[in-house]
Amino acid sequence: MEKKAASWWDKLGVPQYGDEMVIRINRDVVNFDPYFTEGLTGIYGAWLERLVADDWTVNPEEWDYQIAWHPAKYQKGNLAESYEFPDPTTHIVHLRKGVHWQNIPPAKGREFTSDDVLFHYHRIYGLGGGFLQASPYRATDIRFQDLLSIHAPDKYTVVFKFKTPNPDFIMETLHNVSLAQCLENPDVVKKYGDMRDWHHAIGTGPYILKEFVAGKYASLVKNPDYWAFDERHPQNKLPYADKLKLLIMLDENEAIEAMRQGKIDVMNQISFKGAQAIAKTNPEIIQIATPGSPTVSIQPRNDKPPYNDIRVRMALQMAIDLPAIAKKHYNGSVEPYPSTLTATKYMKGWGFPYEDWPQELKDEYAYNPARAKQLLTEAGYPNGFKTNVIADTDGDMELLQIVKSYFADIGIDMEVRVMKTPDWVNYVEIEKKHDQLIYRPYGPLGHTYAPLRAITRFQTGYSANHMMVADPVFDSFYPKALAATNEDELKKVLRDANERVARQHYAISLLLPLQYSLCQPWLKGFNAQVHSIWMGSGGPSMLSFYSARFWIDRTLKKSMGH
Repeated sequence: MEKKAASWWDKLGVPQYGDEMVIRINRDVVNFDPYFTEGLTGIYGAWLERLVADDWTVNPEEWDYQIAWHPAKYQKGNLAESYEFPDPTTHIVHLRKGVHWQNIPPAKGREFTSDDVLFHYHRIYGLGGGFLQASPYRATDIRFQDLLSIHAPDKYTVVFKFKTPNPDFIMETLHNVSLAQCLENPDVVKKYGDMRDWHHAIGTGPYILKEFVAGKYASLVKNPDYWAFDERHPQNKLPYADKLKLLIMLDENEAIEAMRQGKIDVMNQISFKGAQAIAKTNPEIIQIATPGSPTVSIQPRNDKPPYNDIRVRMALQMAIDLPAIAKKHYNGSVEPYPSTLTATKYMKGWGFPYEDWPQELKDEYAYNPARAKQLLTEAGYPNGFKTNVIADTDGDMELLQIVKSYFADIGIDMEVRVMKTPDWVNYVEIEKKHDQLIYRPYGPLGHTYAPLRAITRFQTGYSANHMMVADPVFDSFYPKALAATNEDELKKVLRDANERVARQHYAISLLLPLQYSLCQPWLKGFNAQVHSIWMGSGGPSMLSFYSARFWIDRTLKKSMGH
């Protein structure tokens, strides 16, 4: 008999069934419906699924999925069995047959069909089917303004027709990693109006939500009728774990102690200090360093005084000593350089790296309080001014106080107004009541998004353009990117967009922190894949995909005393 060739994943061992997988959640869960997506923490990625997911067979040495950009060549069908582009403007999705909604009323285990896909896009983006307005969280997503039509010629086929002849753009628009791509159950929405009540959680995914206690935990059990098999081990029906527990634990020290005791299997967004602390006591716990959220930034409203004057924005930047923050606040764990639109360290070749900046531009980001005061005087504020910052409680408040102190040194008296995340989202993103500065962990600089999405960040009218930038020069980059005929042309556009962001000082750059994922040695398959457990702005949109495929080595766990 011919011996089977070894696969890279064989080193992980033979997958085992059973046990409970415990994932730490570091934010309060407030959302159970894809309609309410932007910035609101949801966990519905555990039972709702996407048309397209990551390729589970790709070797991490080739692509590790640790940044938010998931190139199309590393994606493959999930609820979609396959997809194609018969021409550059047409995307045809062929749905997987035999997928059923969880056997819970009102869905009662009926088959998942193309009508369900139509319902999702009609509802989220106001494209028809009785939905005339998009979700307020997605209404200004300029990518979907390019979608001409969507229809279903049969039960298992969905056809998307776009205006722009660019398959990469279409893939990024429809299959990006956001929670808005999770497909909700229409029967629930039709009966209850929406899915905000967790008791109405129904999906096609590997786990069924059984219990949710706000601020404490969510408990899920294996879906006995789940459709998927492990691509690495095609004979293995998924999921592997019998139960999934999402443990809500906001305090990092408390979470680290639970990790030490073996009560948590995996968690992420751990600070450098926390990672150092657990390494001293538990070196066996696996640590994986990844770029944190986007670069931390202070975001001024560019359309209102005093921040509609570039001299004022530049003065704020020069007031901050970034190398000192890197050394003292981050213990030297981060690079001391400002960021522009993309995180060029992690997206090599895509952007405008700091080392390529001309000296005169670097000088605009160097610590220089004397020059900052001079700029304020030239702008008409010789004695500085009072201002306020609307701060999300999820932000690094110690860092914000450091910035407040730097601003005070040049005569800017900044009042800090703190809001919980849902209130912040409503105040800033929905009502747009902020008129000075805003601050939260997730900003417009230092992104690892797909290039076409990154270029939308400062587009006039874009939903996440909270700085209210309206710059015709920047707006010109997006159509140029869509028209790019090859990768080199697209890289050139992105480089120019990055330089424009740096020179216009739309936002005040702080630094790009590292974050650490911690994983027990008995949890197999985890490699800090972004959106597998990530609880950033929104939540883990691929939790159902990855949680079904991770498995627990029960023998190893028992040998370690757990």
